[in-house]
Amino acid sequence: MLTLLENFPEQCTDALKLASGFLPPNGYRNFKSIAFSGMGASAIGADLIRSFFLYKTSYPVSVIRNYRLPESINGDTLFFVCSYSGNTEETIASFEEAMKRKAKIIVICSGGRILETAKRAKIPYLIIPKGYPPRQALGYSFFSPLKILEKLKAIGSIEGESKETVALLKQLRDKKLSVRIGSKNNTAKKLAIELKNSFPVIYGSCDYLDSIITRWRGQLAENSKTLSSSHVLPEMNHNEIVGWKFPRSTLKDFMVIMLRDSSEHKRVMKRIEITKDLLKRGGFKVREVFSEGKSPMARMFSLIYVGDFVSFYLAILNKVDPTPIEPISYLKKKLLE
Repeated sequence: MLTLLENFPEQCTDALKLASGFLPPNGYRNFKSIAFSGMGASAIGADLIRSFFLYKTSYPVSVIRNYRLPESINGDTLFFVCSYSGNTEETIASFEEAMKRKAKIIVICSGGRILETAKRAKIPYLIIPKGYPPRQALGYSFFSPLKILEKLKAIGSIEGESKETVALLKQLRDKKLSVRIGSKNNTAKKLAIELKNSFPVIYGSCDYLDSIITRWRGQLAENSKTLSSSHVLPEMNHNEIVGWKFPRSTLKDFMVIMLRDSSEHKRVMKRIEITKDLLKRGGFKVREVFSEGKSPMARMFSLIYVGDFVSFYLAILNKVDPTPIEPISYLKKKLLE
């Protein structure tokens, strides 16, 4: 897991190179909406693309995590089938339904039944490398479809932001996050130490950060074997802020991680300051993690990379191997019975 984390910037570069050789069919250039079908770690890249596209394109983008498709999916939909293994049953079901609806389908996987179906039906596909835990193949699940979308003119050039992002990830790894850097100067180690024996509650604004919050929660669950909760502002101010009262015996172990970004609306910034004050007055610890970088992509991935390392270091503190995900393996086995 540590090797995969430390090699992540290089994975992003490889994902871009891999997708650069993909040639979308000419008939795929006329679409009105973009949809991704995937589950778990295979869908997080799509979530990040949805957030990244928020203020960059007029195309509606949806992420489907289910067996069934909404009625909006049709022949005008550019439909990405995302399954790292190629055997995710929910994604297989939605793939079959998308074919019936004549959607413009592109498959991204490492093999499995989905690849076999794509080859048989002559549906364009991109094969990504095998051997990764799906959650650590984020470079392939984000940058590969993003590069394809650039080719299809759904977005302008991503070259500048991609280069900045990879350079920043390398800098963060070497200066702030690597296992070789002691706790005093290691952003992720310091936060992991504070999270030991705590229940993390992850907050942030609803713009670029909603999908990053989901990534943090997923990584804490799968790597650290740690349960957490999350919400976004300003919505959290209209309900959840009132709930920090009971049960007192449980709440005493809660700790808030506030993810911050320069894109925050000025009123959301003020809400965050008031929210922090309310929580601190209630006796709760609040820790902020600020994004770094100039472009939206770089800032997004700076927060993701910190969260990934936090989840790794917390796994070590919890004395668990971050790689195995036994409950998921058990569940899939029982579903086959």
